[in-house]
Amino acid sequence: MTLAPAIPGLRNPVSPIVQGAMMLGSVDDPEPAYALFDAFFARGINTFDTAHVYGNGKVDRLLGGWIASRGNREKVNVLAKGAHHNADRRRVTPFDITADIHDCLARMKTDYLDLFVLHRDDPSAPVGPIVETLHQHREAGRILAYGGSNWTHERLAEANAYAKEHGLTPFAVSSPNFSLAAQHEEPWPECVSIGGPAGEAARAWYAQAGMTVIPWSSLAGGFFSGRFRRDNLDSFDSTFDTLAVRCYAREDNFQRLDRAETLSREKGLTLPQIALAYVVSQPFDVRPLVGCRTVEEIEQNLAALDVGLTPEEIAWLELRSDR
Repeated sequence: MTLAPAIPGLRNPVSPIVQGAMMLGSVDDPEPAYALFDAFFARGINTFDTAHVYGNGKVDRLLGGWIASRGNREKVNVLAKGAHHNADRRRVTPFDITADIHDCLARMKTDYLDLFVLHRDDPSAPVGPIVETLHQHREAGRILAYGGSNWTHERLAEANAYAKEHGLTPFAVSSPNFSLAAQHEEPWPECVSIGGPAGEAARAWYAQAGMTVIPWSSLAGGFFSGRFRRDNLDSFDSTFDTLAVRCYAREDNFQRLDRAETLSREKGLTLPQIALAYVVSQPFDVRPLVGCRTVEEIEQNLAALDVGLTPEEIAWLELRSDR
């Protein structure tokens, strides 16, 4: 697998797929997760996602333990997210950003984070102190590059304009929700999606700005797994399945799913591969964040990277044209 061009500030290129660590295992029995990390890394996945709120730090420790046991820190990109709000306060502040960076470094037992991404935004907070704080940690070597998850493109543009005006490092990446499906409800509070007709302006901005997008839920929370049908939506009871039903199970998305199935049969691919090919065929730099739990899943996803959909196929999948 050929690695995509480097993201400014990083020492290593970022793999075309970013593997999430949230649901891969437990620090109490880390070996199954370590074996999966080994398999993903052997297949060219060198970038792994964690977050301050995942498992009260357990995911940070799990990923850090694997890196330490394999001695591959200089070959791995750690994407760590922080500054998520909690029940007590909105935490996109210089204090909370700093605290979460130090917590993550301690949990992972590493000296630096390759990418530090703000898990949420607080649009009421001015961007200046946020950018200044991130820049200071970059200058100190604790983080190499930074970005925002669930930030609107308007706020990203505002932050980078401030950075340019004050000679600071701009945001290098963004991690919104993005898939072929339109997100009709947010799965968690204050999620930002750039999918569907409502996300058209944001997608145009990313194409113009050249910022790397690392989207979460690129298969719409499993909606494009093939398991969800118009007549079986009341049969799901697990947390993530019911989220997929609540957020995506609308007629427009079923029409997109129908067309994705048609295209998958024509190309001899699976439905998830077509859905992922749609995401990576955009006119901007996209590195999907995925939560593969098996080697087979990552191999299927890697194969989808080489599909390449035409603008005409994309327009048809988006219901903007008919054949």
